Amino acid sequence: MAGGPPRIVAHKIPSKGSQPYICVEGPDACLWFCESGASKIGSFDPTTQTFREFDLPSPGSMPIGMTLGGDGHLWFAQKAGNRIGRISTAGAIAQFDVPTPKAGPDGMILGPDGNVWFSETDAGKIGRITPGGVITEFSDGITPGAKPLSIAVRHGELWFSEAAGSRIGRITPDGRVREYPIPGPDAQPRAMVTHPDGSIWFVKTSGNSLGRIDAEGGMLDFPVLTPDSSLRGVTVGPGGELWFTANAANKIGHMTSTGEVLGEYDLPVPGAGARCIAMHSNGRLYATLFDAGAIAEIWPV
Repeated sequence: MAGGPPRIVAHKIPSKGSQPYICVEGPDACLWFCESGASKIGSFDPTTQTFREFDLPSPGSMPIGMTLGGDGHLWFAQKAGNRIGRISTAGAIAQFDVPTPKAGPDGMILGPDGNVWFSETDAGKIGRITPGGVITEFSDGITPGAKPLSIAVRHGELWFSEAAGSRIGRITPDGRVREYPIPGPDAQPRAMVTHPDGSIWFVKTSGNSLGRIDAEGGMLDFPVLTPDSSLRGVTVGPGGELWFTANAANKIGHMTSTGEVLGEYDLPVPGAGARCIAMHSNGRLYATLFDAGAIAEIWPV
């Protein structure tokens, strides 16, 4: 790509064994993230380059998914704790039990109805929680054992990846589900992101490629360069291009919206275990480095 590779800097999270997972920009312009290994919620200030961390009331709860709610709070899924959490930018925490035992709440997104929607990966359900904490669960139409994971929003509906079913699901705000099989061998779809052109992109962890699905369920496949990369995260960066994390390859990748790989770039920490990647309003990208316990800051070129 013109201008050479991006500058990438890793910022070490203070807590040992933090295992950062999903990250999002908060209303305070800080990067908020789940510390799945330390049972904490973390915040990184890009201006001061400093961290804040908040202990969860329940040790071993394994926070993973996170989204910014319409109420200005950060909402997060506690996979092992079987709860949905809410935290203010000041650190005030509330928790809400998921009705189905051992549901394994994971991916999250703010829905078109103003509620937060989340996947129940171990129960094979999609959940919805109101700003007041009322939870409704949906399972009709979801293939048993499909392991719904990440969620994206498009045209007033929610779309979700089925990590064990090699399908993409669609659910309306009133709970009606339709599933779309991914062509080819088991793809293990995970992270998803909605593109400004109306398509949804997702990583194929076993397929070593990015997939794109249109509003009618039509799919295209775009392989990455490094074999067996174990793709985990994807986001839309400046100019509508895609940026992705390659866990096993220890790289950050960059692809055009037509599927051309512009580059794959080494992370500055060996064995970093890159997971989520997110675009920030400051023009930079941020990725969670699960195995290194760090946040990567990326300056696109």
